[in-house]
Amino acid sequence: MSIPADERSRTRSDLAWAITVGGIGVVLFTALLVFTWYFAATLLLIFTGMLLGVGLNALTNALGRRVRLPHPVRLAIVCGALAVMLAGVAYLGGATIAEQASVLSNTIKSQISHVRSFLENHGIDTSFFDIGNATPASTTAASETAPAPSPAPHGQLPGAGALASSSGAIVSQTFKLLLGTISAVGNIFIVLFLGLAFAAQPSIYHDGLLFLAPAKHRTRATLIIDRIGETLERWLMAQIIVMIAVGVVTWIGLAIIGIPGSFILGIQAGLLAFIPTVGAIIAGVVVVLASLASGWIPALSALLLFLGVHAMESYVLTPILQRQALDIPPATLFAFQILLGVVFGIWGLALALPLVAIAKVMVDHFKIYEAEATPRAEAA
Repeated sequence: MSIPADERSRTRSDLAWAITVGGIGVVLFTALLVFTWYFAATLLLIFTGMLLGVGLNALTNALGRRVRLPHPVRLAIVCGALAVMLAGVAYLGGATIAEQASVLSNTIKSQISHVRSFLENHGIDTSFFDIGNATPASTTAASETAPAPSPAPHGQLPGAGALASSSGAIVSQTFKLLLGTISAVGNIFIVLFLGLAFAAQPSIYHDGLLFLAPAKHRTRATLIIDRIGETLERWLMAQIIVMIAVGVVTWIGLAIIGIPGSFILGIQAGLLAFIPTVGAIIAGVVVVLASLASGWIPALSALLLFLGVHAMESYVLTPILQRQALDIPPATLFAFQILLGVVFGIWGLALALPLVAIAKVMVDHFKIYEAEATPRAEAA
């Protein structure tokens, strides 16, 4: 049976079109991966601003269920209340936080030194303690063999070379500190600005995302975007409650035990509760190290307190508050945390949970869509 010439021509044209579209899709996907890799820090910073906007919008909507006010007025009330709360914490506990932070830093450094000495006395290599301050061996050898510059005679000014070297080092360190401060402040400003912008006019950005979707898939895109927004809102509200509970219980418990710096330790435990699993481990290590300076009994009491707080967070608060928000297996979440932390650093580690939540919402939607489409296809 011979195939007509026009049919063969149409088949070849369809095949060429499919190959072209597939090639363009592969190229665009590769370009997207490369762009994401090189601009990951910026993209994650923008995502943090979006999360802040979602959180502010959730608080604004919660206020709207109790008072009948326009959205901008409710957002202004929420932002004002948060600003007053932060200002009150800074005013009432600012000096305490600064003092306890300094004491805590010195205590942890001292305890790390004690741990290192204990390990060295038992024949364990402790070179990993110097990872951040390690210098190349060639540099160390050169510094040992090179003669040290002789000090200037008493009563004489140092030479021009010594002055230039000292001033250059001072200027370099000053610029590093200045640039680091500007970068940190700039990142905070970007996150605050994006959060306020997203929370002020959420419908504009919602409609803008839908406009980017093809017209025939716009209904499905609307369902996905709305589901992602609802999931992130519920998760953020539950996470805020968990962080406050962990911080307050840790602070009160350590204060009862008599651990110095209990207030700052409670704050860091509450903030690290934002990072599941890994944050609790880091907070527990810091609490135990800070408690060792007070003796073994306070350290053991602090460890038991940390285990109790972690159990309260994992088995009481999180299941109750987030049972309708997220349902991600712990091993899956921990694996993605490690992966994103290795690839993207602290940003990936901190934002692993909301990113996995977004991916889970999309996967669940397409699974339901495929399950509903299969019977329709069979019936047709």
